[in-house]
Amino acid sequence: MDSRYDIQRRGGGGSMNSGSSAKGSPALTGGQSRRRKIPPRPADYKLQIIIIGSRGVGKTSLMERFTDDTFCEACKSTVGVDFKIKTVDLRGKKIRLQIWDTAGQERFNSITSAYYRGAKGIVLVYDITKEETFDDLPKWMKMIDKYASEDAELLLVGNKLDCETDRIITRQQGERFSSRISGMRFCEASAKDNFNVDEIFLKLVDDILSKMPLEVPSKALSNSILSLQPEPEVPPELPPPRLRCC
Repeated sequence: MDSRYDIQRRGGGGSMNSGSSAKGSPALTGGQSRRRKIPPRPADYKLQIIIIGSRGVGKTSLMERFTDDTFCEACKSTVGVDFKIKTVDLRGKKIRLQIWDTAGQERFNSITSAYYRGAKGIVLVYDITKEETFDDLPKWMKMIDKYASEDAELLLVGNKLDCETDRIITRQQGERFSSRISGMRFCEASAKDNFNVDEIFLKLVDDILSKMPLEVPSKALSNSILSLQPEPEVPPELPPPRLRCC
């Protein structure tokens, strides 16, 4: 047995020399006494977020970049659903996020639809280089209208901003689509370059928390990662800057 766990018991019927035992017990010598570990503070909120969209738009990559800060070039298609856990601190609260990555193929719709109901936030993703993934957005909105809660926060994400040279869907098209949906935010991101990934999830969580009774002054977030300023303009000969979320 590890000597760190040799804690001397009080004698029941026999006598014990307190002087010698204190010196002889390594567990009780000076400042080496073993302290109990303080358990982590439990989460103030537990929120479920789902990521939806057509196959191959980068839903898994966005989730893994946010939760693990990793990116896989040859990411396999999700079968059914997958999820990861991440705890964040926001507005003075500890929030445990359960993020569900859903399959984009229609044959899994009967499985994935069950995960809409408990979701506080929904991230709808399309690929800016594939027009068909943008054309599928109305289909996904029907799924949201049918299965999700009316007060779920919605965020539209145009992914693969790292493929700007292959872009087919303009930023303006994404903005116009989101503007037609009440309360939906819009943002472009790149899971590969880790651009806007943390921002989209944190902003979504912040929008969810804004509907909850939090005793936090509004100024508390004035200097946070969510208070993002537009990037400065660049000369016309340079490519336009990639705008921050949201």
